[in-house]
Amino acid sequence: MLSEKIKEETKSAHLSLEKLVVQQLKSIKNNEDYGNFLKKFYTYFSQVEKVISPYITSQLLPDYADRRNSSYLENDIKALGFDVDETMTVAVPKIDNEVAALGALYVMEGSIMGGRIIIQMLEKLGVTEGVSFFSGYGAETGQKWGVFTKVMNDTAKTEQDEEQAVNTANETFQLFEKVFAQ
Repeated sequence: MLSEKIKEETKSAHLSLEKLVVQQLKSIKNNEDYGNFLKKFYTYFSQVEKVISPYITSQLLPDYADRRNSSYLENDIKALGFDVDETMTVAVPKIDNEVAALGALYVMEGSIMGGRIIIQMLEKLGVTEGVSFFSGYGAETGQKWGVFTKVMNDTAKTEQDEEQAVNTANETFQLFEKVFAQ
């Protein structure tokens, strides 16, 4: 089952990114720092969304239009008094089919699922504005994750599909880490 395999086989890349994200979260001192942190998420997510959009359709993932995306990050950045006009171009994974797109989306959806922890860290730092993206899906969070993993499992029909999804997810984690390392 892909959902179990991808979690296990991306653990190292996930932890490496998470360590850098948490380190930068802990260094937030004010809204400007938090705005810059959000811009990193926005820069990467908005560009990954463009490459997965031809493949992640409402036929594949019926509730895709209702899921958190970079527009929530943009709204959070604007709520803090900043804009996103000057985002740099960053490397994103090569996506050429539904399976690869789901591998990339696994990373993005996973970051939303972990948003509750980020919100708790931000609250300790006194940051309470611009948190709609990390607020996730509220009471529907588990259900949304279940829908996503079912679609992912149903779409990856072969061992090759699973390997492609895992490889794309690992690449997505690694390229996202490069954004935070800049």
